[in-house]
Amino acid sequence: MRHKNKIKKFGRVKKQRNALRNNLAMSFILSGKITSTEVKLKSLKPFVEKMVTKAKNENLAKRRALIEIAGKKAADKLIDEIAPKFSEREGGYTRIVKLPRREGDGAKMAILEFIK
Repeated sequence: MRHKNKIKKFGRVKKQRNALRNNLAMSFILSGKITSTEVKLKSLKPFVEKMVTKAKNENLAKRRALIEIAGKKAADKLIDEIAPKFSEREGGYTRIVKLPRREGDGAKMAILEFIK
């Protein structure tokens, strides 16, 4: 039983999970929309929303933290373009739209995108 085990492990060790999450976050920020499995996107959504909140109240320490997670290009885009759009919004910057199952293995697929 998985009582009180909230972390989805994706069959990876911690460093690999963090790398996967950071790469998905970087791709999502740079493109504005990403398609992946539903479970991965559900675990990515709160992470990205916290990043947007950090970018809204930007200072040097938060900028460096964002660069460490997502890279310079993605952090700059997040701070300069994306965060100002959500300055009036308290939270809920992204949405998950479910897609049909993947043909090959039947995995549940979804799209993660920013709210307009």
